[in-house]
Amino acid sequence: MRILSWNVNGIRAIQKKGFIDWLLTEDPDILCVQETKAAPEQLSNELLNINGYKSYFSSSTVKKGYSGVAIYTKQEPVKIENGFGIPKFDDEGRIIIADYKDFILLNIYYPNGKQNKERLQYKMDFYDEFLNYANKLVKKGKKLIICGDVNTAHKEIDLARPKENSKVSGFLPIEREWMDKFIANGYHDTFRMFNNEPDNYTWWDQLTRARERNVGWRIDYFFVSNNFKKNVKDAFILPDIMGSDHCPVGIDIKLK
Repeated sequence: MRILSWNVNGIRAIQKKGFIDWLLTEDPDILCVQETKAAPEQLSNELLNINGYKSYFSSSTVKKGYSGVAIYTKQEPVKIENGFGIPKFDDEGRIIIADYKDFILLNIYYPNGKQNKERLQYKMDFYDEFLNYANKLVKKGKKLIICGDVNTAHKEIDLARPKENSKVSGFLPIEREWMDKFIANGYHDTFRMFNNEPDNYTWWDQLTRARERNVGWRIDYFFVSNNFKKNVKDAFILPDIMGSDHCPVGIDIKLK
C-alpha cells in the first residue's frame, strides 16, 4: 500500500499544472494534501471527484484562501474527523484524521512560526496539543501514520544551511527540541529509517530559485507510532515532481 503526502501550495493553482493526471499516473492508495487554500465549494467537480478516489476536505473557517488539507483515498475510511476538538486549532483547517481500522492516518498542515512571536507560540501550542492527541490514541492501542508539512527541519542534515538559519523559525532550538521530544515519545521519522544521506529536501524558497541549486529544507514528513514501525517497507521523497514549492513524500506499507 502506497501513501503520498504533498503540500501543493494551492490546489486550484496546481490543478492547472497537471495535478489530476499526475495523481492518476502515480496511482497511490492514499494521497494527503496540505495547503489547499480552498473550501470544497470553491473547487471544480474534476478536483472533488477524481476517478477511483473519494475525497475529504478540511478548510479554514477563519480566513478564505488559507491553509486547508485534503485526503484522496481509494478505500473509504471507517471514520473522518477534522480536528483535535479544540476550536483555536481546528478552525484553521489544518487537520484531517482518517480511521482505516488497521491504522489511523493524521494528515496535518502544522503552523508556520515565522510571522511573529504570537504565531510561534501558536505553533508550539499546536505541536503540544497534537502530541497529546496522538499519545492518547496510542495508549488506546491505535497504530498511527502521521504525515504533512511539519514546518520544522529536525537536524542539521535536514537543511542546506543550518548555521544561517539557526535563528529562523523552522530551525529554532525550541522547535527542534520539540521534534526530539516527539520522537522520544515513540514515533519514527520514516525517511530516516531508510536514508541517512544529506541533500534530501522537500521545500525550496521560490524567490531565490533555491530548487535549481538544491538549497532546501526537509520539512515534510511521514512518522509512524512504534507499534506500526515494522509495517513500513520503504519511505522516499519525490524531488522531481514540480508544481509547488514543496515536493511529495511517501511511504510503502504492508498490512498483516
